Amino acid sequence: MVQTMGRTKIHERFYDAADRSIREEKGIKYMETLCRFCNMTLKELFVDLGLSPLSNSFVHENNLHKRNNFYPLHTYVCGHCFLVQLEEFESPDEIFTDYVYFSSYSESWVQHARTYVEVIVERFGLDSNSQVLEIACNDGYLLQFMVEKQIPSIGIEPARNVAEEARKKGVTVLSEFFGSDLASSLVKKGTKADLLIGNNVLAHVPNINDFIIGMKQVLSERGVITMEFPHLLRLIEQNQFDTIYHEHFSYLSFLTVKFMIAEHGLTLFDVEELTTHGGSLRIYAKHEEDETKPITENVTRLELLEFQKGIHCIETYTTFADRVKQIKRNILQFVIDVKNQGKSIVGYGAPAKGNTLLNYCGIGKDMMDYVVDRNPAKQGLYLPGTHIPVFDIEHMYETKPDYVVIMPWNLKEEIFGQISFIRDWGGQFVVWIPEVEVFH
Repeated sequence: MVQTMGRTKIHERFYDAADRSIREEKGIKYMETLCRFCNMTLKELFVDLGLSPLSNSFVHENNLHKRNNFYPLHTYVCGHCFLVQLEEFESPDEIFTDYVYFSSYSESWVQHARTYVEVIVERFGLDSNSQVLEIACNDGYLLQFMVEKQIPSIGIEPARNVAEEARKKGVTVLSEFFGSDLASSLVKKGTKADLLIGNNVLAHVPNINDFIIGMKQVLSERGVITMEFPHLLRLIEQNQFDTIYHEHFSYLSFLTVKFMIAEHGLTLFDVEELTTHGGSLRIYAKHEEDETKPITENVTRLELLEFQKGIHCIETYTTFADRVKQIKRNILQFVIDVKNQGKSIVGYGAPAKGNTLLNYCGIGKDMMDYVVDRNPAKQGLYLPGTHIPVFDIEHMYETKPDYVVIMPWNLKEEIFGQISFIRDWGGQFVVWIPEVEVFH
């Protein structure tokens, strides 16, 4: 149940409802789905991607004969706060306790983190007297650079196997989920963050109110929060439906995030548009009482952009589904044409987004022979739902595929360089998002 601590003027009239109310209509009981932020009833469908397994629930060979669990991948938009969201079918404990995503396998993402640390340390004057906290620190891809600068840092990472990799980089890690309980515990021990980092974690939180409350609690008086997350506006504009999966409970616009954190006593004072993950935002937040950080023009500019693009209009959301259906037809047409020519298709990368796309489009081993991935934790396993096998990159030398689909299309330039050798036998690169495109 969504916690309702810290009731505010906007939410007071909504909190009388339970998170999931059982109502009766014409004598039939039904489950009412409520917005995880403002508790309003969700009535508008954003996009229906059918049934799909958890996108990171890779399958071991000895479990191939067992039943996969499939869940509805139906995304809704709240008509009040415009938060795009999924229902919660599996708890974060089930999804993230043992995880297969390691950030450091993307060279460009590690460089992104290194650059961030250099800029943020200088901008806010962080030093050995400062305290940095990173929520969802993953394998230490970012905090390793804080450690190098001898800035006291603590990572929070519930996936124990991933947290262990961070510790090998010298990062202090708490293997717990972040929320108001952990924040209170840290504060009682005298830990408050001068810089609180959360990259690609806000979308993963089912109890988003409790999460923001925790950030407010653990932030020092003049501390700064920076958070990065995929920008909903870019998801809509560039048809990035594959970034929707069960591990992402929410899909965020700037206007909605600004509204959400303001309701819990925080203020956005700056924002940057990033190219990562197909278009992301980095927001900067402070306590609303902190007058030392003026609100920049970037905030006004992005607000205006989203208003101009209709992020505050329900029609912007309800027309997305038709475009997704067309992309699915285009992808299937490409695959069918290639296979009818007797040519082979494989995938590069086994990201969560790829599993959403393959399951939604119904592309299995009869269409895609295999995928390769640099991450040893995924090699030797099978993709959830489709059971397409995962090999190391060297496997492509043996089979010489005609087409290699870049599943993490947001990293296509990096990947083009990593596997340029496929051109030696005439292999071609393909991306399917935002539209089908072949690179010779």
